Amino acid sequence: MQQNSTGVFLLVGLISVYLNGCAAPVALTLLGVGAGVTTGTAVSYTLDGIAYRTFTASLPQVEHATRMALNDMGMEIEGIQKTDEGKAIKAKGADRQIEIELQAISSKTTRIRTVAKDGVFFKDRATATEIILQTERMLTKA
Repeated sequence: MQQNSTGVFLLVGLISVYLNGCAAPVALTLLGVGAGVTTGTAVSYTLDGIAYRTFTASLPQVEHATRMALNDMGMEIEGIQKTDEGKAIKAKGADRQIEIELQAISSKTTRIRTVAKDGVFFKDRATATEIILQTERMLTKA
C-alpha cells in the first residue's frame, strides 16, 4: 500500500513538471484567491490576472474613491468614459496601463474590475489589487 501511494505522488510530481507552464498559473491563482479571502481583502481574481470586488456603495462614491486612490498612488488618469453599465477609467503608471471598470449592480452596490497591464502579454495582479485596496481605504474615509 505504501509503495502504491508513493508511485501516485511521483506521477503527480512528474505531471506537474511537464505542465508547469499551464498548471502553475492556475495553482497560483487559486492560492492567491484563498490568501485574499483569509487576509480579509476579499479581492477575487480571474485566471488571467484581473482583480475584482463588489462594494456596498453607489457608483458615484466608488468612482470618486477610485479617482482619489489613483491620485494617491501617483497614477495619471488618461480618461473616463460612460459605459452601458457604469464607467470605464483609463490611467497609467510609470510602466503600467491601468483599466478600471465600474459597474452599477444596484443604486447602492458597485463592482470594480481592475487590470494593470505590464506590456502586451503580462498583467500585474499586485498593482490591480492595490488599486482596489486603496479604493476601499478611500471609501472608509468618507
